[in-house]
Amino acid sequence: MKSTIGILTGGGDVPGLNPAIRAVTIRALREGHRVVGIRRGWGGLVDIVPDKDADNSANIHFLTEEIVDKAGRTGGTFLHSSRTRPSTLPREFVPPHLRAKYQDDVNDITDDVLKNLDFLGIDCLIPIGGDDTLSYGAHLHQRGVPVVAIPKTMDNDVPGTDYCSGFSTCVTRTIELTHKLRTSAGSHERFLVIEVFGRYAGYTALLPSMAGAASRCVIPEHQFDMERLTELMVYDRNRNPSNYSVVLVSEGAQMSGDSDMSFEGDEADMFGHRKLGGIGDRVANALKELSPKYNDGRRVNVVSQRLGYLVRSGNPDALDSIVPMAFGNLALDLVTSGKSGRLISVHNGRYDSVPMEAIIGTKKVVDVEKYYDTERMRPKYKAFNGLPLFIMTSDA
Repeated sequence: MKSTIGILTGGGDVPGLNPAIRAVTIRALREGHRVVGIRRGWGGLVDIVPDKDADNSANIHFLTEEIVDKAGRTGGTFLHSSRTRPSTLPREFVPPHLRAKYQDDVNDITDDVLKNLDFLGIDCLIPIGGDDTLSYGAHLHQRGVPVVAIPKTMDNDVPGTDYCSGFSTCVTRTIELTHKLRTSAGSHERFLVIEVFGRYAGYTALLPSMAGAASRCVIPEHQFDMERLTELMVYDRNRNPSNYSVVLVSEGAQMSGDSDMSFEGDEADMFGHRKLGGIGDRVANALKELSPKYNDGRRVNVVSQRLGYLVRSGNPDALDSIVPMAFGNLALDLVTSGKSGRLISVHNGRYDSVPMEAIIGTKKVVDVEKYYDTERMRPKYKAFNGLPLFIMTSDA
């Protein structure tokens, strides 16, 4: 046995996770390594009981080609996921065998995570996740654990890479579902408001709009004026033979004067994030109320739809089957060459890796001046020469 590789998936599910797990596992096994799948992201490492007689089947899964080959054709993650962060673990999530040791309201149990990695004999850990999941991976690397990270997120907002697994499927589904919803909007001559993913970054609204899914979009990087949006939506509707118009609304977008994003409630996860939701309905209600001002006194009704899990469920598209395969093999290249502390990346259309520190302390957001027309509330369609495949995803 050459080495033992641990692999886990954290945060929200995306299509492309299982193909990445498959790529790592099949090649690793054929080259003589052992692969341990850790269930529920960092949650599995938290819950492990480091005793050879303990039943840890709920927390780990020794992977075989048969297991991953079938799963690799599907969406989601068969290893399951969580938003657990062992460095800020609420007392109610501390496992029973550690409760005498950790009794604060919020606890850092990283020392026991390190013990659990030693217990499993993990020689290198491959976390697959967004910047929250991977930031804890970077923390473990700083504590001496060899870590190679693979980026995934619907929002495509992990710093250091142009592309994250899940993004292409998200864009594909957003375009597809928006076009389907047009039939209802057109039948009733309404505005169509669609809330899409995007907490801090507006890529998932801008790219579908650029592809023709919508004429207007509002993004987290720029607060928008509701009166101006209404004026534009009426203008678009009046120019459309079917008398409807479409706007994509990033879940993290804010109207002018908002002091914060729109949230479903006050509860936050272990990374400090409250669940977003509601800006689409707020926009829909405002459009309905303001529309007479710009539509000769006649009110326009609204179809409001939040896409949510519809764009992250189901099987991956072609790109999210191919890229995670490459990411998995790139990760194993680093593992077998003894390199760690790296984030697998794409930059200007080429696969690469960057130091994991790229994840920490920065946010990857849209360059508004370069890519977004704030007056017209839509993408800019000029100067594509030399840009990468997804146009506005480059760090450059």
